[in-house]
Amino acid sequence: MSWKTLDDMDLNGKRVLVRVDINVPIVDGVVTDSTRIRRIAPSVRDILAAGGKPILLAHFGRPGGERRENLSLNQLIPTLERAFETRVLFAADCVGAGAQAAADALQPGEVLLLENTRFHAAETKNDPDLAEGMAKLGEIYCNDAFSAAHRAHSSTEAIARLLPACAGRLMQAELEALETALGAPNRPVTAVVGGAKVSSKLELLGNLIEKVDYLIIGGGMANTFLAAKGMNIGKSLAERIMKETALEIMAKADALNCKIILPKDIVVAEKFESHAPHLIVDADHCPDEGMILDAGPESIAEISRVLESSKTLIWNGPLGAFELEPFDAATNAAALKAAALTRSGQIVSVAGGGDTVAALNASGAAADFTYISTAGGAFLEWMEGKTLPGVAALS
Repeated sequence: MSWKTLDDMDLNGKRVLVRVDINVPIVDGVVTDSTRIRRIAPSVRDILAAGGKPILLAHFGRPGGERRENLSLNQLIPTLERAFETRVLFAADCVGAGAQAAADALQPGEVLLLENTRFHAAETKNDPDLAEGMAKLGEIYCNDAFSAAHRAHSSTEAIARLLPACAGRLMQAELEALETALGAPNRPVTAVVGGAKVSSKLELLGNLIEKVDYLIIGGGMANTFLAAKGMNIGKSLAERIMKETALEIMAKADALNCKIILPKDIVVAEKFESHAPHLIVDADHCPDEGMILDAGPESIAEISRVLESSKTLIWNGPLGAFELEPFDAATNAAALKAAALTRSGQIVSVAGGGDTVAALNASGAAADFTYISTAGGAFLEWMEGKTLPGVAALS
């Protein structure tokens, strides 16, 4: 790895600017899911234990460069204090005299939270002057927000070039997991890619077929590939205009010795709703009025065989309409199989993406995966082989 971690920095007595992602859901002033806050706690605690003074930089919502009290980070202080088990102070801006005074007054054992960086329109423009104003508040910069690392913003990219910079514990864990999965993996490598649209994951598919041995395609994306192969998919969700693109992907995969796994049998219904009447047919026997909502038992068996032969798994997207029972069967079965193989030490499993995390949680498999990324866009862009500005700036 070409970047430093907290272990490489002398933190004692230093003000450490920590870029975090605490963009959590709030209902009536109450945080309903504190997962992101809990996951940054190790970095904050380690800085405190090393004698450092953590100063948190974060965005919240999309205020569009305007000060909006309903998007103030001040409302997160009670949840932050519970997670960090220490006092959290607040500055009403992320730059300026008030923020500087609060940073200067910070005592050992205390944490300072700066106001929403996106109250400044310059933040999302990666403005160097705003970054310089932030940098004045600290002596070391620590980026612990992998989920924001695909954005070149003042608090994620420009500031990292102004101070000694390192990755926080969460950022470190994300990068190490992804390096294990795609950078230098144990082979064979299998990727599961699901979701609705081929068009939204073209770059992802193009990158993966060059790096993995098996590519399992599910969800609405699989329907597009089945249609490209000349199969009737009835009224299924698909991008029929992407048939030629799908054929090109399959041809390139074949040339690169990457085996694409598509459903052999399908679960078909006429209504997109839970427990809709359905039947299981071969993939090339979809009725004209039918919608493909999941992969069938033969497909699940093939996926299980592929996973059993693999050493590394990277997963993004469900295999069917996982939010509707019983059309979550393929996703659940594959997830539980991957979890069991991970528990037994046969496979390293890394997953990410909003729907993916929801599906793995619903199946009960999430806890046994090697690593589940909290990032959405950043995880996807890393899988696409793109350089993430917030990571590159740490090099």
